[in-house]
Amino acid sequence: MAYVRSPFVTNQNRPVEQPIEFDHRHHAGDEQIDCRYCHFSVEKSPSAGIPSTTVCMSCHAQVWNKSPYLTLVRQAYFTDQPIPWVRVHNLPDFVYFNHAIHVAKGVGCVTCHGRVDQMAAIEQYQPLTMQWCLDCHRNPKPNLRPQEFITSMTWQPKPEEAAALADSLAQQYDVHSRTSCSTCHR
Repeated sequence: MAYVRSPFVTNQNRPVEQPIEFDHRHHAGDEQIDCRYCHFSVEKSPSAGIPSTTVCMSCHAQVWNKSPYLTLVRQAYFTDQPIPWVRVHNLPDFVYFNHAIHVAKGVGCVTCHGRVDQMAAIEQYQPLTMQWCLDCHRNPKPNLRPQEFITSMTWQPKPEEAAALADSLAQQYDVHSRTSCSTCHR
């Protein structure tokens, strides 16, 4: 069982080579671009969405528009072809996961994806095993945050207010423990 739950099998902290070098430290960290700008469907659909080249070019038509790093982005944009990004967080087909419901219930991006603002290249931060998911589903309160801080990489509740805030958010968002098989296996 240790092998099956090891990072070797779960792909946790394993670099994934992408077709274009994209540094989240710069975009999410230095520039503080909100996750939802690029991953625009995260609040509306099961998938967070992969940004189209139109999203990239909305800035890069003006900024770094001659950079050799962006040659493939420009090429994809002008030929109306998607960039062939390689999926990093990949759950098995028999698992149903909905980003929108987690965001609506107050689970912040950093809970599952880690400090993206400190990652040169995105890596799977959490193991994404059934046990890891169930731990949160059994006790979701510590992972809840106010909606205005959903995409914040640095927000932390004040220690003396954490328990009361978690209780309040769970009530406000109508969050309950969800451990029935059909919650994730449909």
